[in-house]
Amino acid sequence: MTTTKSVMSADGRGLLYGLLGVMAFSLTLPATRVAVADLNPVFVGLGRSIAAAGIALLILLFARARFPAREHWRGLVLVAAGVVVGFPLLTAWAMERVPATHGAILLGVLPLATAAAGALRANERPSLAFWMAGLVGSTLVVAFALITGAGKATLADLALLGAVVAAAVGYAEGGRLARTLGGWQVICWALVLAAPFLIIPVVLSLPHQGGSVPVSAWLAFTYVALVSQLLGFFIWYHALALGGIARVSQLQLLQPFFTLLAAGFLLSEPVTPVTVVFALAVVVAVAVGRKMPVQRPISQ
Repeated sequence: MTTTKSVMSADGRGLLYGLLGVMAFSLTLPATRVAVADLNPVFVGLGRSIAAAGIALLILLFARARFPAREHWRGLVLVAAGVVVGFPLLTAWAMERVPATHGAILLGVLPLATAAAGALRANERPSLAFWMAGLVGSTLVVAFALITGAGKATLADLALLGAVVAAAVGYAEGGRLARTLGGWQVICWALVLAAPFLIIPVVLSLPHQGGSVPVSAWLAFTYVALVSQLLGFFIWYHALALGGIARVSQLQLLQPFFTLLAAGFLLSEPVTPVTVVFALAVVVAVAVGRKMPVQRPISQ
């Protein structure tokens, strides 16, 4: 029988792992922007998944991981579509067109989308107060996009919002599968599953300039391949399994703030007062949302 103390301990560990995962993912947009300055967005978005899939296959073989059961494959397909293909490709395309600071605020809507996907796929039931806190944060994100876009959304904004939907599905489904498969196996199998379908577009988008690509671009690509696409998910899916999809996902509201710092430091992108105000307002939303009740499945 699970005690209250052990449940609280699991929740606490879930939040800690979730924070580490958010910090790892917060460098994704700045690193992607560095990479797409000299590399094709398709190569960056899908090539990172191919590179991560090679390492994932070695990990699975070394660990002698058992082949997933039939009932897991539908979920793995959703994970692959969301975080192996959709999110990387859409964000790479967007980062060729807008600053990482801009993308950081738009991705602030991801926690609400992940909570919604978790409610649909993992039978979690966030309270009305939880949804209200999430809606406040999401409204701030939309307002920021309109203010900085002169009253209208750009194609890059739409791509980033599409990336939010893709990531939300991949996060929620991955968090659900991680309860039985383990977080590291979920992302590894999803990468291996998707890899054969990505080889052709990646080969067609290979850089023709070869050695003329600066080292900074390759370092950035290495980061999004090893950390953003693989190791970060080891931590993140474990966090979602421990602390619950809806609650842990709200930590993503802190990600815009971390990304702003990274973009300013690594890319020297200007951080305007408007950006800071919206980032801080979104951080307040996560502080409120974390305290709102979320009903989770009894099996947890």
